[in-house]
Amino acid sequence: MNSPKAVRKSPTVLLIDVRAGSTRFMLPGRRALPSFDTEDPLGPQDVAAHIKKHGAQWEFDVASIAYPGPLRAGRPIADPPGGGKGWVSFDYEKAFRHPVRMIDPVSLQALAAYRGSRMLFVDLEAGLKSALIADDIVTPLELGWLRFDAQHNLAQQLTDEGPRRVDYRRWPRDVVAVVANLKAAFGVKEVVLGGQNAARAKPLSRSSRIQTEAQTVVGASRLWGDADGVIAIPRGSCWEIHGMRRSD
Repeated sequence: MNSPKAVRKSPTVLLIDVRAGSTRFMLPGRRALPSFDTEDPLGPQDVAAHIKKHGAQWEFDVASIAYPGPLRAGRPIADPPGGGKGWVSFDYEKAFRHPVRMIDPVSLQALAAYRGSRMLFVDLEAGLKSALIADDIVTPLELGWLRFDAQHNLAQQLTDEGPRRVDYRRWPRDVVAVVANLKAAFGVKEVVLGGQNAARAKPLSRSSRIQTEAQTVVGASRLWGDADGVIAIPRGSCWEIHGMRRSD
């Protein structure tokens, strides 16, 4: 993979969102692109075959991959848990015929949501993946392991299992209370919620907002340098943001 410098001011970026049994593709301004599901664990060769089949119609310059496995300096260091094999040594540029950069999914979502102030991103999906952005550094967190009560941790209470167990009418109150505690604990100006359940977590305070899945393509662009000159560079397991106007 090439070094983290902007290819040009604002390349057209294809977002490849790799998940356990599916892969989705997004381009700015496009409502939907062909995606695919599979019962077998996905390997990079599966993704490459799909791009070879459809990519000529998509007109993109570079690709950003949301990779659900461990990364170091923007490169896979192991295959994703429960996923396909071969991600570490795969030649992405050769197979995709475009420059490629990779990021973990929660850092991608946080990067897309970032507006310059100290921020916490919380994904209300399985596992409660989270990321803190402070001093322009994106740091992935594992807040789901924190306790909610004597029987449940935050992930069990606030993600897929929680709404079904406690009732969807009570669940939003739990989310709002936890968000207020996390905001105070991390000293952030705002908490951004993502995931399909986020739309149910209302009413939120003025210091909280919801990010839709479609907005994550902004984070994909910031791996290369967006139209405003904002670019994210890998630093170990974290990401360093350059070019953002800070507001704190």
